[in-house]
Amino acid sequence: MDRSPLEISIVTLSSPEYAEVFALRDEVLRKPLGMSLKNDDLSRDAVDVIFAGKMDGKVVVCLMLHHKNDELVQLRQMAVYDAWQGRGLGRQLVEAAEQYAREKGYRTLVLHARKNAMGFYGSMGYGVVGDEFTEVGIPHYIMEKAL
Repeated sequence: MDRSPLEISIVTLSSPEYAEVFALRDEVLRKPLGMSLKNDDLSRDAVDVIFAGKMDGKVVVCLMLHHKNDELVQLRQMAVYDAWQGRGLGRQLVEAAEQYAREKGYRTLVLHARKNAMGFYGSMGYGVVGDEFTEVGIPHYIMEKAL
């Protein structure tokens, strides 16, 4: 574990950190698939709650919460730079997002987990609630957790 704590904040489209969040999402979630976030519909970014985690002044982990209904919120676009993975930073950010969701009155958090991330979410209490499906060309599962 790193000595310096993860600095967690909520970012808006007008925040200076939004460009760093965009770059992180593009680098981790799209480039390995031969895609670019520049080609995605980013309209939800304006209404989602964007969480950013900084280490040494740089955004290294992010996720977004998307309101589905009064009781259900979706975690999406979770990304951690490869060099920062395995240090518990993603877990810290998910826990912060879960706490935020609880405080806002949500009862369930749902997400589309890439098949290779299922172990991470499973270790945090998320369970699979459907069959495998394809999103952005790769296998995913819907997972959810009661808050």
